[in-house]
Amino acid sequence: MAHFGFDRFSAGPLWHNGPAPGGIYNFPGRQVEDSGRFIERSKQPITTGTSVIAFKFDNGVEKGVAIASDMLGSYGSLARFRDCRRLFKVNNQIIIGAGGDYADFQYVQSMIEQKNIDDECLDDGFSMKPKAIYTWLTNVLYNRRSKMDPFWNNFVVAGIQDGEPYLGSIDKLGTAYVDNIIGTGLGMQIGVPLIREAIEKKPAMSKSEAQQLLVHTMEVLFYRDARSFPKYQIGIVTPDGVTISDPLYLDNQKWGFALYKK
Repeated sequence: MAHFGFDRFSAGPLWHNGPAPGGIYNFPGRQVEDSGRFIERSKQPITTGTSVIAFKFDNGVEKGVAIASDMLGSYGSLARFRDCRRLFKVNNQIIIGAGGDYADFQYVQSMIEQKNIDDECLDDGFSMKPKAIYTWLTNVLYNRRSKMDPFWNNFVVAGIQDGEPYLGSIDKLGTAYVDNIIGTGLGMQIGVPLIREAIEKKPAMSKSEAQQLLVHTMEVLFYRDARSFPKYQIGIVTPDGVTISDPLYLDNQKWGFALYKK
């Protein structure tokens, strides 16, 4: 029997005044934010790489950019991953090296690879140049920094721009600059002065001499940087193209200078 339009024997609607299936019930007097609006942020890098060192060389016959980085991925202070390649070839005139969070580096690398695929699909004979990828990375990193969710990386762009060596650096804040010698991490404090001194003594340096200088610099960084490793790669960019070496090792290590050696 119905009283005043209400039938106590009829079934009410399912989940009357309740949430939609899969939703969150909003208790009276309590506001619950929709889970779809939650946002995650990377508060700190997890697996990281240390220094990247690069510089220009030109002796009138050979010219280009030499770049090197070790292959250690540090999990905090643990030397966890020992085959993390932090140099990659973008095309026949660009190499990019990265320090900082390795996962962020891999994500940015995948975006750049997709840009290469898009260029190839256009089939117009054009490809990215060093200045273009340098500008693009600057915008991407500054954009992520402005969203308070930065890529925890320092990138080094080495290449040949219109027949001349090009070298630039971008950090996680989007701060960018070009120079003849660039280092990231502890390489900025230790590696750059070593290379600057060598170039002041011999400004006209050949490709082989540039490689030897990088080997010496990576050896010193291994002795002085607790996050470095004796396994590394060297990349060379010249007008003839790009080469990245197979993994190299620091042999005949000299620890005679160590204070703890008796």
